[in-house]
Amino acid sequence: MPKKLGRPTDNPKGKPIHVRLDKKSDDILNKYCDEYKVSRAEGIRRGICKLENDLGNK
Repeated sequence: MPKKLGRPTDNPKGKPIHVRLDKKSDDILNKYCDEYKVSRAEGIRRGICKLENDLGNK
């Protein structure tokens, strides 16, 4: 069976995740995505990257 064809990428997104958000978190995410014109998934990825700054700063 041949591989699926699609747009090649240097950063494949192969780790799906399901998250339940409270209203406040959902509102913040929606406002961020509207302001920066990004998808919800990209907004979540950016938020996770910001968590990296907190690592080791305990």
